[in-house]
Amino acid sequence: MTHLLSSLHASLLSFLIIVGTIAMANTTDAADGVQDYLVYVGTYTRGGKSKGIYTLKLNMKTGALTEIGATEGVVNPSFVAIHPSNKFLYAVGEISEFGGKPTGGVTAFAIDPKDGSLTKLNEKSSGGAGPCYVVVDATGKNVLVANYGGGSVACLPIKADGTLEDASSFIQHQGSSVNSQRQSGPHGHSINLSPDNKFAFAADLGLDKILIYAFDAEKGQLTPHADTEITPGSGPRHFAFHPSGKYAYVINEMSLTVTAFKYDAKQGTLKTLQTISTIPDADRNQPGLSTAEVRVHPSGEFLYGSNRGHDTIAAFRINQDTGELTYIENESTQGKTPRNFFIDPTGTYLLAENQGSDSIVVFRINQDTGELVPTGKSIEIPAPVCVRMIPAP
Repeated sequence: MTHLLSSLHASLLSFLIIVGTIAMANTTDAADGVQDYLVYVGTYTRGGKSKGIYTLKLNMKTGALTEIGATEGVVNPSFVAIHPSNKFLYAVGEISEFGGKPTGGVTAFAIDPKDGSLTKLNEKSSGGAGPCYVVVDATGKNVLVANYGGGSVACLPIKADGTLEDASSFIQHQGSSVNSQRQSGPHGHSINLSPDNKFAFAADLGLDKILIYAFDAEKGQLTPHADTEITPGSGPRHFAFHPSGKYAYVINEMSLTVTAFKYDAKQGTLKTLQTISTIPDADRNQPGLSTAEVRVHPSGEFLYGSNRGHDTIAAFRINQDTGELTYIENESTQGKTPRNFFIDPTGTYLLAENQGSDSIVVFRINQDTGELVPTGKSIEIPAPVCVRMIPAP
């Protein structure tokens, strides 16, 4: 009997050790923040290679990307945005005609909580031709869109079921700038919201201005508030806030520069601090160069910008006291025409979308230096433009 009790005790102890080990492993994974992500990729369908919006899975332990599926039915869904609830996705249709009128479109999709697949809900006019940027406000009640071809911005209310209503606010930009070929009229290239959701910032490449609007989320209204001039001929394109909300940055497509600003949250205004090149001076005479995306690392320590033609990502360190930038490096994207890129929410990886060579390449970010380290991981996706992520189910 004593021997039997000893055996049972030993078996129970072994069982408890195994259970404890599994629990510790699970706790360690949770503590390490190991959470895979679903990755949604907006593309250009023109040319027939792309199906539409691709869904991938990012393995956060290895950096590997795996294709899950593709959603068809939208022409040139180049830019996408995800609702704060992670239940809906919105994509521009970067076209010049919608419903027989000279506008583009915005399409709403439901995200399946089990597998991340997309189901089309409805679509509405963007109010202007060639929509190229879309964002959902912090309340989840509105989609804001910038129309490059039409030189305008609009706000479309979101219903409780995720579907879109007709635009509740539309503003046509007016004017031109110094480059007669690229800036003979307005070209709204992006629209972003302040951290407190009270102001919208529209970078207009054709005007060399950031147009600032007071934003009323409840009414879905944009009201002209102020503007900030950029050096003539710069072509402001994309805009990003620092996590602290104290600084903001715009990347200038034509001048291959980034401009840093001090942001006054109470006044809703920007004060220029610095403008810095995104490529070495020795490379400035190369033909066909332009910038695309700008992003601040979640830590607020680093800023990154993409260079098309030069085919690199420029990295900068951010001075936390002043907001100014110091150059770190230019890292090859291992492809052609890096239209955009995205940094995962943990700040571990940067995904570079090489539109010209149909690939997405994954880099690990050195958390101390900000340098980009190739992981050797990549995936072939036709004409990738924009990436957004949500936690995988």
